[in-house]
Amino acid sequence: MKKKIVAYKPVPADVMAYLREHADVVEADAAQHDAFVAALKDADGAIGASVKITPAMLEGATRLKALATISVGFDNFDVADLTRRGIVLANTPDVLTESTADTVFSLILATARRVVELAGYVKAGEWKRSIGAEHFGVDVQGKTLGIVGLGRIGGAVARRAALGFNMRVLYTNRSANDHAERAYGAKRVELAELLAQSDFVCLQVPLTKETHHLIGAAELKAMKKSAILINASRGQTVDEAALIEALKGGTIHGAGLDVFEQEPVAADSPLLSMKNVVALPHIGSATHETRHAMARCAAENLVAALDGTLRTNIVNRDVLGT
Repeated sequence: MKKKIVAYKPVPADVMAYLREHADVVEADAAQHDAFVAALKDADGAIGASVKITPAMLEGATRLKALATISVGFDNFDVADLTRRGIVLANTPDVLTESTADTVFSLILATARRVVELAGYVKAGEWKRSIGAEHFGVDVQGKTLGIVGLGRIGGAVARRAALGFNMRVLYTNRSANDHAERAYGAKRVELAELLAQSDFVCLQVPLTKETHHLIGAAELKAMKKSAILINASRGQTVDEAALIEALKGGTIHGAGLDVFEQEPVAADSPLLSMKNVVALPHIGSATHETRHAMARCAAENLVAALDGTLRTNIVNRDVLGT
């Protein structure tokens, strides 16, 4: 009997064709909660992103063997519960590394050089004479970049910083990143030292219990008054209320944000009216090329997982007994 897959996020036509070669595919709208949960009940696998999949939603889904998320992050899943159920969870960690690092660096440049603010100034017809000091930005080249979490994306950011902009790179990580230390001169330090010395503090950590509100009022106060916070990881790694107060009070110089505690961010959020904040709509990997590669990778992950042959991109390797 052909396997059944639930697709709860649209995928490119060629990726859908690939899935249909290997299984019967049911396209489901996750916003129609009851119908989506019903579809999962007799499915062998599911593919999608940006939807919280709770244990309650999987009750009775006894055939379900694999879930493929079209993302590197997996905080929408209860990984321990999936492992208990024997369900493989696969993600797409490699294909989005470079495009996400590009987004991170665009935030660094945009906040430092006030790109969004001054582009608006020109478009509003306010550019009447040569700009003065009130419109000056700050240099990026030669400054110190502190990266909290030097994994794949953090490493790609470090490469851009050190080799492209002659920046000094500090980092915190659970383990040493020998390659980054050799190739980019990165120095591993404690978070307190990173916050105190960095001109730009860049968060590249997954959202876990340990990283929830990793940056709060105390950490923001420990940063230089001239420092800029960059977050393109997960919104909840930063205490947003504390960040708003720090930006209002001049505790730090500015922030570049691709992620927020609640997404989409509320239109009346104080962050959106601050000139020293660059706010993006979670575009980290949002290029045509990368999103296509992510969807294809997730589809291949799912098909291989259902065949019992997947050995890479597995979030919960314990489910395989390895």
